[in-house]
Amino acid sequence: MSKTIMLACAAGMSTSLLVTKMEKAAEEKGIDAKIFAVPAGEADAYVASSHPDVILLGPQVRYLKAQFQEKYQPQGIPVDVIDMIDYGMMNGEKVLATAEALL
Repeated sequence: MSKTIMLACAAGMSTSLLVTKMEKAAEEKGIDAKIFAVPAGEADAYVASSHPDVILLGPQVRYLKAQFQEKYQPQGIPVDVIDMIDYGMMNGEKVLATAEALL
């Protein structure tokens, strides 16, 4: 069963590299996942159209965590912040594991 993982960050630039690394990790583990990054300000539109199973916030927008949890957790979408070290090192495997733990 495919899982949809949405990463929300400031602009979506550096996070797109992380998406690539997470997709590679998912492929290696045989996990069917759709992973994409969006600017945090556009999250509502993407949630409405893509119905993600989990939302991970980039460390630079961690201050939005409570707001996102309030908005999306009642819809059954867990929200968490990507570990700063995993993000900085672009550790797709660790970030994918974080998403899996929330599912």
